[in-house]
Amino acid sequence: MAFSSVAFLFGFLPAVLLFYFLTPSRLRTGRNFLLLVFSLAFYLWGGLRLLPVLLASCVGNWAAALLASTGRRWRKGVFLAGIFLNLAALGYFKYTGFLLGSLQTLGLSVATPAIVLPAGISFFTFQAIAYLTDVYRGTIPPERSLFRFTLFMAFFPQLLQGPILRYGAFAPALTDRQETAADAQAGATRFCFGLAKKVLLADALGQIADGAFAAGDRLTVSLAWLGAIAYTLQLYFDFSGYTDMAIGLGRVFGFHLPENFNYPYLAKSASEFWRRWHMTLSFWFRDYVYIPLGGNRCAKGRQLVNLFIVWMLTGLWHGSAWNFVLWGLYYAVVLAGEKFLWGRGLEKLPAALRHGYALVLIIVGWVFFRAGSLAQVGEMLSALFGAAPGGAWSGETAYYLRQFRWELLVAIPAALPVKNALQAWLSGRRSRLSGVTLAVGPQALAFCLFGWSVVRLLSSTFRSFLYFQF
Repeated sequence: MAFSSVAFLFGFLPAVLLFYFLTPSRLRTGRNFLLLVFSLAFYLWGGLRLLPVLLASCVGNWAAALLASTGRRWRKGVFLAGIFLNLAALGYFKYTGFLLGSLQTLGLSVATPAIVLPAGISFFTFQAIAYLTDVYRGTIPPERSLFRFTLFMAFFPQLLQGPILRYGAFAPALTDRQETAADAQAGATRFCFGLAKKVLLADALGQIADGAFAAGDRLTVSLAWLGAIAYTLQLYFDFSGYTDMAIGLGRVFGFHLPENFNYPYLAKSASEFWRRWHMTLSFWFRDYVYIPLGGNRCAKGRQLVNLFIVWMLTGLWHGSAWNFVLWGLYYAVVLAGEKFLWGRGLEKLPAALRHGYALVLIIVGWVFFRAGSLAQVGEMLSALFGAAPGGAWSGETAYYLRQFRWELLVAIPAALPVKNALQAWLSGRRSRLSGVTLAVGPQALAFCLFGWSVVRLLSSTFRSFLYFQF
């Protein structure tokens, strides 16, 4: 069930809010129980056969953490077995088809089973691995309550697309949180802005990207650049829109989920971009892969190996296809170059040039990410750099520019911290009529955007979130 669906907005969400807030706040366990029931119902919407995978992950990791927290000699074996089983489950569901399909391309006759990918498995598996590791390291104590641990794993606002949670930060709110009117208002406002990002911007920009990537022999240089830029914006508004909705919903229930985006297209290098984009994933790989491998505390050769391992895994985490492997290698090369070759020289350039450099790298990188095949990667990259079958310009480019002019014009400032600056300005002023702060401006705008988003949802074909495939 997607947050931007009519079923969620007018069925599931009103129901969970009604039951939750009708339960007295002093009954913390009762409210947690309702959240767990609704979270499991939310996951069940995708199909009954997918729920056992999530529940098995919850029970298995809860038990493994309890055993790995003991002082006995076999605690390391339990920990390693738990990590292996998590990765084995992820590998089976997500990569079996990819591996067998790759063998078929080599001429081997192997049958590819029909395996349904459990929604959100990449996210809740990484949360489980982080939890097991933190318990084993002694960073956090193990959770004795299977009920509370299952709520952490299945918490519906972030279950399908993150942000990736750490149990040490989430656990205190399970027993000691306060649901306030201020938090509810702020959460609802953020949810509405996130919904608008998805429905009003991402879905419209996606039509441009789809058209460009499917152009084939009609592809021109201008259409390739327009499509790549449109996808760059679509992916940001789609994923950050979901994150805004997740954080907003969490705040309504008294949970403060971690930020996942910090205006990544302001970056002046690829390294800075990855400190701003999908931050909880970047921090996860840093803390649970890169640093344990040795991080920066070893020779340059070993640092390069560590970097390439992390980015190969990052690419594979995002998708089971060769274009994702290439995308990971692409960033491994770029980041290694910034770290060991041209990084110091880059810092001496004017900010505008560094920003342009980063944007070009990011846009080209998203071509690897979006392409449906290695052949399409080659076609799009060739077109971006001048070798397009349709020439430099076409009427199709003009059509998209005209048809989606408002979305393109709004998308650029919306990807920048313009809203924050405007909100800060409004918060510092007083209304001459009522004497109250004009900070109500964002709430009024959010209400209008919600209404507009609903109208657009009812009048257009539903488009799922891009990151649901991961």
